[in-house]
Amino acid sequence: MVSKKVTLVNAQGFHMRPASVFATAMGKYASSVTIKFNGNQYNAKSLLNIIAACIKCGSEIELVCDGPDENEALADAVERIESGLGE
Repeated sequence: MVSKKVTLVNAQGFHMRPASVFATAMGKYASSVTIKFNGNQYNAKSLLNIIAACIKCGSEIELVCDGPDENEALADAVERIESGLGE
């Protein structure tokens, strides 16, 4: 299991489009990918889970990956969030 804390930088937070892009990207990994935010855990492969988390710009989240390709999944997740999810 690997994890890292990152801050969401895109202005609109995790709204529909970036949440969809992120969930789709995480879905290609065999490892589980979890977002920890405000004391709750959310499945990062689920668009609805990400939307339900209501993560806004400037929020610090922890990404947790566990499985055979956990390092690759974490690196991809961190890169996408730090780059603003394409926005």
